[in-house]
Amino acid sequence: MTATDPLRFPAADAARVVSGALDEDLGGPSGVDVTTMATIPADQERRSVVLARASGVVAGMPVVRLVLDQVAERLGADPVTVEEVAADGDTVVRGDVLARVSGSTRVILVAERTLLNIISRTSGVATHTRRWADALAGSGALVLDTRKTTPGLRALEKYAVRCGGGTNKRMGLYDVAMIKDNHKLAAGGLTPAYDAIRSRFPDVPIQVEVTTTAEALEAVAAGARFLLCDNMSTTLLAETVSAVRGADTGGERVELEATGNLTLEVAAAYAATGVDYLSVGGLTHSSPILDIALDLDTAGE
Repeated sequence: MTATDPLRFPAADAARVVSGALDEDLGGPSGVDVTTMATIPADQERRSVVLARASGVVAGMPVVRLVLDQVAERLGADPVTVEEVAADGDTVVRGDVLARVSGSTRVILVAERTLLNIISRTSGVATHTRRWADALAGSGALVLDTRKTTPGLRALEKYAVRCGGGTNKRMGLYDVAMIKDNHKLAAGGLTPAYDAIRSRFPDVPIQVEVTTTAEALEAVAAGARFLLCDNMSTTLLAETVSAVRGADTGGERVELEATGNLTLEVAAAYAATGVDYLSVGGLTHSSPILDIALDLDTAGE
């Protein structure tokens, strides 16, 4: 598994995402919000709140300040004041205030959509993940994410998974080797593929996707200590777990993961087979956003 501090916010990745998102919204680094610049005096200041419009789990709150700071810099304005009321991982309900912001109205309005787009997305991922974590609570199995992330947002989305109580699998193609069907086919088989990776990258962890009990035992015999049991029925999966646990591994533990078309409705049944993990691509590729809004104080300052 990828060792990742669950509380470490990926600040550098977030700053890159924010910069690109602002370029997209403004038409480039020197672009402008034509509506705001035409209608709002440069010296106007207002208070505003970022608030939840639905119940869920918050993730990505540092993005609020990141976006506002980048916008202030672009406009040559003073930084706005941000008070974070909610913390990442908090459960909120409709109407809860997540942050209070005060300062340049221009900065706030230019930043609004970018900061909402990002934190609504990450909070949606965290909210979805929490449902899986709750469904598996007490089973001994953990929910994993996958590489099925939005291009450019992987670090933030995987951080959101951690905020929701999930666990990150590999971050990319570089940190963990994963032998799947196409690798077996192109390399001439499971064992040749495993041996080739171990020879060229001796220190890289290797995970092997298997679809039968026989394949699982072949992978263990080759040296694999992490197996992805793909699209197995609960019956076949339980048989495979039992066979692998009884195999001679020299005392090393083999970690097993159920993967493929898993849903919340079957989560408990798959966890009961004895696997260590359930991997769910839907945590990142199919999570709806959490509805979050930014409202100006109508009284002004």
